[in-house]
Amino acid sequence: MKLTNVSITEVNADNWYACCELKVAQEQQTYMEPNAVSIAQSKFEPSLRPYAICADGQTVGFLMFNSAPEELDGHWIYRIMVDQAYQGQGIGKAATKLMLTEMADSFGAKKVVVGYHPENAGAHQLYKSLGFEDQGHRFGKEMAVVKQLAD
Repeated sequence: MKLTNVSITEVNADNWYACCELKVAQEQQTYMEPNAVSIAQSKFEPSLRPYAICADGQTVGFLMFNSAPEELDGHWIYRIMVDQAYQGQGIGKAATKLMLTEMADSFGAKKVVVGYHPENAGAHQLYKSLGFEDQGHRFGKEMAVVKQLAD
């Protein structure tokens, strides 16, 4: 079944638990913190914005970004995941596009940065397909790629 109508909505009392129940594939688990940890982190770092990814009205993924610029003078994407049962349908790409629009429109982001493990092929393909560029930035075991939204 192919899902359509992808949207993002802030994590709230109605969807937080559904976000916590989502799981990535076994081989992706080493790259991701559990969504519950990310939601908790957002309660102690108020500039972090957690969102549920919905497709056809059901919660199928989770993302979180910083609403304020930080390293590399960019707004950082902290998490983006789609539940293993819904991967491979373009949901992650559609949700990332919505997130980039939200970051620019609501928080004035001009530059977006995301870090990921270089061996995470799925993340690499997603960000490359959306125009993120590897400018050689490395933070520990992660590489950081950059996308200019505006000058």
